[in-house]
Amino acid sequence: MSSKPKAIFSWSGGKDSAYCLNKVLTEGLFEVKYLLTSLNTNFKRVSMHGVREELLNAQAAAIGIPLLKVWVSEGTNEEYERQMEALLLQAKSEGIAHVIFGDIFLEDLRVYRENNLAKVGMKGVFPLWKMDTSFLIDDFIAKGFKTITCCVNDALLNEAWVGVEIDQAFTERLPPQVDPCGENGEFHTFCYAGPIFKKPIHFTIGEKIYRPLAINMADDTPNPTKGFWYCELTES
Repeated sequence: MSSKPKAIFSWSGGKDSAYCLNKVLTEGLFEVKYLLTSLNTNFKRVSMHGVREELLNAQAAAIGIPLLKVWVSEGTNEEYERQMEALLLQAKSEGIAHVIFGDIFLEDLRVYRENNLAKVGMKGVFPLWKMDTSFLIDDFIAKGFKTITCCVNDALLNEAWVGVEIDQAFTERLPPQVDPCGENGEFHTFCYAGPIFKKPIHFTIGEKIYRPLAINMADDTPNPTKGFWYCELTES
C-alpha cells in the first residue's frame, strides 16, 4: 500500500497538463488516482478546448490513469462549482486530499481554485507555479512531447495558428505579446504523444471553425477578443 498522499490531477488534455503530469509522476511525491476533466454536456467536448470526448478517453487510456468527468451544460460558475464539489466530496471519501493543477502564473485563477477546494477540505498543488514559460515550452519539446493547437484567441492569433504543431519554429514565430505557453488564454492545445503516453493518440485534423464570443463584459470593458478559432480533431 502506497504511503504517498493521494491526489487527483486536473487534466485539460493540453501541453501544460501533460508536462505537469510528467513532472508529478517523475518526482513521485503523490499517488495520482484520477485525472479530472470538465466537459460540455451538450457537445461532449472538453470545456474551452473543444476536444471531443473520445480523444480525451484515448488520452486517459494511453496514460493509464482513470478519468473523472465533470459535466456542465449551463456554462455558469455556479453550475461548475456545484458539479465539481459533488465529485470532489466523493473523491475525498476515498482518502484523496489534494488536487494538482498545471497553472503557471494566473494569481486570480489559483485563488479561485484554492477557495473552492477549501470548501470541501482539500488542498491545491501547483508544481509549475511561477516557472519561466519560455523554459517550460522548450523543455516540453525537448522531452519529446507532441501537441497541436486546437483553439486560438482571435485577439492575437488568426486561423493560420490553429491546427498547428507546436515545435521550435512555432515558438520562434509567436508574436512577442503572446505568452510562449499561451498562459493568458491565447491558445489551447491537444497533446497526443510523449513520455506519459504508452502509445501515441491517432487523430485526423479536420476543418477550422470560428465561434464568436457569446459573453459580453458586465462593465462594458472593451474586449479585444471577438471569438475563437477551433480545429476539428477526430479519432482515427
